Amino acid sequence: MKTPRSIKRLGSSLLIGGQSVAATLRGRIDRGELFDQLLEAGPGSVLIVLIISIAAGSVFNIQVAAELTRQGAGSTVGGILAIGLAREIAPLLTSCLLAGKVATAYAAQLGTMKVTEQIDAITMLRTDPVEYLVVPRMIAMVVMAPVQCFFFFLVAVWSGQLTSTALYNIPPAVFWTSVRTWMDPLDLPFMLVKALVFGLIIATVACGWGLTTRGGPKEVGTSTTGAVVMILILVALMDVVLTQVLFGT
Repeated sequence: MKTPRSIKRLGSSLLIGGQSVAATLRGRIDRGELFDQLLEAGPGSVLIVLIISIAAGSVFNIQVAAELTRQGAGSTVGGILAIGLAREIAPLLTSCLLAGKVATAYAAQLGTMKVTEQIDAITMLRTDPVEYLVVPRMIAMVVMAPVQCFFFFLVAVWSGQLTSTALYNIPPAVFWTSVRTWMDPLDLPFMLVKALVFGLIIATVACGWGLTTRGGPKEVGTSTTGAVVMILILVALMDVVLTQVLFGT
């Protein structure tokens, strides 16, 4: 029985990720390419993160605040929203957004370069394609995923406070006091750890799928779709593990 190609590509992606980490530790980083990728994963993606974070904070808070207000527990709204965002919603939704916005670009760019033999040309010039193409993208995602996640959290909590005050007459002071009271000091650091791990998964799989594209231009779209599907699966599975490790005790 033949091994499914997706499993083989996942193995290749892990090897590429390991090579990228090793190259990063040796300091072999193309700073010009790194700057471009930081812009792509950061400012280039901030608008979609902003819009979804406002919507997520408002919608989640409307559902929570409506029920808690009826139960006479409106003063706990801020804390419940903040905990839900920090422990689960912010890192998970941010990773999904980056998978859709950035990972697709990575897979499509590298896949196109692979099928048009640009990767072979880079190799013939005695340049390691992993160091030149993958390392900057991986560093950019590892750096920017936690930044985007923290931004998502702040905007979502702020939008939740506005909807609480506007729709349910919960005073801002009560809302923010609840946030400070309910949140554990480790919630935010653990949230950023989740985002960092998810960012590493996104970069590894997207670049791996791009570099293992074969065939013609038609296969670029297939690789891009496959990369996003695999990223979402791995992020969901890793989310279960990290939630148990970081917040399960």
